[in-house]
Amino acid sequence: MLGNAGLVARRELEENVRTWSFWVGVLSFPAVLVVSILLSLLFAGAKDVRTYGVVDASGWLAAAVEEMAGGAAPDPTAAARALAEGDFDRAREHAETAARSARGQGYHRLEVPGTPQQQEAELQRRLAEGEVFAYIVLPADPAANDAAPARYVSKNLADQELLDWYADLATEAVQADRLEAASLDAELFHRIRDPLEFEVRKLGAGGEEEEVALQDRARQFAPIAFAYLLWFAVFGISQMLLTNTIEEKSNRLMEVLLSSVSPLELMAGKILGIAATGLVMISGWAIFLVTVVGLGPRLLGIDLGLDLKAIALDPLFGASFVVYFVLGYLLLAAVLVGIGSLCSNLKQAQNLLAPINIVLMVPLFALWPVNQDPNGTLAKILSFIPPFTPFVMMNRAAGPPQAWEYVATTVLLVISIAVALWAAAKIFRIGVLLSGQPPKPAEVLRWLRVPVAGLSAGPRGSGADRPAP
Repeated sequence: MLGNAGLVARRELEENVRTWSFWVGVLSFPAVLVVSILLSLLFAGAKDVRTYGVVDASGWLAAAVEEMAGGAAPDPTAAARALAEGDFDRAREHAETAARSARGQGYHRLEVPGTPQQQEAELQRRLAEGEVFAYIVLPADPAANDAAPARYVSKNLADQELLDWYADLATEAVQADRLEAASLDAELFHRIRDPLEFEVRKLGAGGEEEEVALQDRARQFAPIAFAYLLWFAVFGISQMLLTNTIEEKSNRLMEVLLSSVSPLELMAGKILGIAATGLVMISGWAIFLVTVVGLGPRLLGIDLGLDLKAIALDPLFGASFVVYFVLGYLLLAAVLVGIGSLCSNLKQAQNLLAPINIVLMVPLFALWPVNQDPNGTLAKILSFIPPFTPFVMMNRAAGPPQAWEYVATTVLLVISIAVALWAAAKIFRIGVLLSGQPPKPAEVLRWLRVPVAGLSAGPRGSGADRPAP
């Protein structure tokens, strides 16, 4: 059986890897991933300049905001350096300053002459005609405790960035005015309000405290990316098996193959062949992504303050990814090869896949909660549910889980795979030669109760769908 299954597996692998379209597909996923990130960054900065007007009844607040917005350009690498030094408060301040400056460059204030009433009437007209994005009305005494609220008027209720930017600057200006009116020293006031700083440290392998570097924080969140890629790898490559099975069944190639090998040998060979194809595909992804994260920042002249390549090549993450890909694939492949053997076309298969797709979405929804608490109750419970095990355990790798959890979940997953393959073998043995509409669930369940030796494999209506005498 292994010899014939090996031949089928070799045929599946060679049939895929020898085509140029396969290699286009291998490189397309990571390429699309990288391009999507670059395009999202590009599009984020491609917004039209927001023209706005200000009606300032106070006579001073608008000028104070303009002065604050026109300050010196911030150092773009200051936030990264502060993070590398572990000074998270300073890093946050630099990031906020840089964001404020960048946002300010996308706004243009339109000067409108006249009294406040005339200015507001003119800005209303221009807003109605689309000449301005929004206008802001500042009260006469914004620093007073009982001051009327400022007003922000716009037809676009989705983009609130202009409002947030202006409100932040205006709030700082009003606070400074209140401090001066109360004869309070601004530096003393801010020193009193300074929060108590906490230095984040971790417990080392020897039980001693160690500093937490940016590399450590990045490594903590890396399993999310690995789990996400694992989900796409397992699901996408298993879908390849489903599509391949249905195509060969619909064009009668399956019947030719079954004249030389048994149904079980054919099923085993197809699963192993597509698994080998998947490993080749993942190897291509890995080489591409490692090259990008290693050379990308250098080519762009960006100093991230951390080594992404070292994280990507972490042995724990790499070994976990390969192991859980193989186990996750085998479990899902057993389900999909069974479904593929029952269906005569992809439309029928899509209907049967709907419940499976819903189940497989759960690990995606749990990516962030599990990563935040990798050894929490939710993570442990999901780890012991076989369809979720590969993705959840991959996501917990930075925890990491205890050794007994790795052993217990792996044993449970292997048992589940054995049961799934046993059930798939019974279904595939009969379903692969059926045509027309898929059998009813009750009929499939009856196949599972019959010993393999008691199943006949022939066209439907000739005994294929019932125990052999």
